[in-house]
Amino acid sequence: MAEGPFIIAIVAIIFVAMPATILKYVTEWRKVKALSTDDERLIDDLWQTAQRLERRVETLETILDKEAPEWREPQRRS
Repeated sequence: MAEGPFIIAIVAIIFVAMPATILKYVTEWRKVKALSTDDERLIDDLWQTAQRLERRVETLETILDKEAPEWREPQRRS
């Protein structure tokens, strides 16, 4: 008769503990799903920085095209 408590424990784990754990993490995931205002501000700042860097690279490429037109050609090794 020692299997009785063991079977009850297994059934409780399968039908109570596992769904409760899954529901807990699904609820936590839904809470974190939306971006906070700080996250949105950080993304906006990163986007603006990326745009500025892209403009700088384009400016540098324009200068290099005028000053050293061969800079885009691959270097040949001797």
